[in-house]
Amino acid sequence: MLFDGTELATDFVVYATGYGSMNGWVADLVDQETADKVGKCWGLGSETTKDLGPWESEQRNMWKPTQQENLWFLGGNFHQSRHYLLYLALQLRDRYEGIETLV
Repeated sequence: MLFDGTELATDFVVYATGYGSMNGWVADLVDQETADKVGKCWGLGSETTKDLGPWESEQRNMWKPTQQENLWFLGGNFHQSRHYLLYLALQLRDRYEGIETLV
């Protein structure tokens, strides 16, 4: 639902925030409970609190599923975004088409 009360039927929403804490944006846009469920983004993940793993030495909650179903983060500079967008798109495609994934 938009601020003016308008409702849109969509398959997905892309929210481009610019700089700032991704976890903070979730708290502002959804609620603090969801932000706490997801945990922090960036930093090395896997086997850390709230990171689904098994991505040893991968960025926490970036370009992969989070603890909140259907919430994904893509971030970084243009080089990172361009590089990892392919891997994010393949993961989303696999889920959409029902192809088995690791997580």
